[in-house]
Amino acid sequence: MTDFGIRKTLALPYDQAIERATAILKDNGFGVLTTIDMKEKLKEKLGVDFKRYVILGACNPTLAFKALEAEPEIGLLLPCNVIVYETGESTSVVSAIDPATMVAVVPGNKAVAKVAADAKARLTKAIEEM
Repeated sequence: MTDFGIRKTLALPYDQAIERATAILKDNGFGVLTTIDMKEKLKEKLGVDFKRYVILGACNPTLAFKALEAEPEIGLLLPCNVIVYETGESTSVVSAIDPATMVAVVPGNKAVAKVAADAKARLTKAIEEM
């Protein structure tokens, strides 16, 4: 756990870590809506080399719907980002945003806080399963 994320180091090469993260997120009700390859984008846009690093935009449709019903502007914080990056030839890190951190910008909305707590529990479970 970091100050704003749920983190785990995996004894898996990068490509396998992405596959595992995607599968376990799915098992926990999250689909991956977007995939941003930061190594590729940074090379394309800035001409710089960066380690292999991907941002997965994960969404649980039921939770997203509940959150949007409670606060339409919450869409600014969706989807939940999950990152995977290479730390060695056979090790990677997977980390998910802590939804409680994200919704701190809407204090006092108990419905949103409840959805965030549910999302955090599900993401924590997923990260622990990896």
